[in-house]
Amino acid sequence: MEFGKVNNLDTVDFRLPPGNPFNLKVWDTIEPTSHPEVYIGGPIWANKNYVGKIYPSQAKEKDFLQHYTRQFNTIELNLTHYQIPTAAMIDKWKRDAVEGFVYCPKFPQVISHERMLVGSEALTEEFIDAVLGLEEFLGTTFLQLPPAFGPDKWPVLERYLRSLPDDLEVAVEFRHPDWFRKADTWQRTLEGLHALRRDVVMTDVAGRRDVLHMSVSSPVLVLRFIANDGHPTDFSRADAWVQRLKTWFDRGLQTAYLFIHGGAENDTTPELVLHWVRQLNEHCGLNLKEPTLQPKVVQGSLF
Repeated sequence: MEFGKVNNLDTVDFRLPPGNPFNLKVWDTIEPTSHPEVYIGGPIWANKNYVGKIYPSQAKEKDFLQHYTRQFNTIELNLTHYQIPTAAMIDKWKRDAVEGFVYCPKFPQVISHERMLVGSEALTEEFIDAVLGLEEFLGTTFLQLPPAFGPDKWPVLERYLRSLPDDLEVAVEFRHPDWFRKADTWQRTLEGLHALRRDVVMTDVAGRRDVLHMSVSSPVLVLRFIANDGHPTDFSRADAWVQRLKTWFDRGLQTAYLFIHGGAENDTTPELVLHWVRQLNEHCGLNLKEPTLQPKVVQGSLF
């Protein structure tokens, strides 16, 4: 993943900023729950390096997804960013999932990036009809705005969000720096999302600390955590997030979608998710299922 990539991690201040003041408005409208819903997983299932690690040693590529859904309970479904899924794809995804697993599909780039939400009614209807076919296996959806989509286009975004079904969970990801440059601009954005009952995506990535805005527009957190291939800060950052989540659960956070990117090829995602799950269970009183990592077989270790 190139977004927010830096060459020297030593120059990055990875400390979590304070929560945005708007969060208080969200917390004041809800009662805390003793059983928040937490979904945690990665951005891909088709990784051959997972064979013998979290997939069986003889796993075939066609079976990777069903093995993935038995290890994690969600996925950031980027495949839909590049194509609207067919009925056959939806059927396979449902067959490969297990109870409690949810897919979180990303809006197609032809809608968000090429047409920039304008003149995309037919494509949007096609996409929504497709993903609603996931039924109980559908979690939130991602609407990633293109880098050139700035605050001046809020009326376009607002009209588009109003056009979507009320029962479709939608989280918006903002990337243009101007959304965050002025505090009052971002506060108005959060107010608008809150009024529309839409969620906001937060990304914790080394090279774009502005998108780590520490804001929620609803009692739903959608976090993209971008790690760095097993760097020690991957784990210390996770620990800090668990403590922040404990505070937010106590305040009223109802649902958390946690998408853990291990790095360039996501080879380290399983180990990092395991760390997150153990810390969440210990510090937040949760009972999340741990992914099962198979021990590494060292060549010649039996001799």
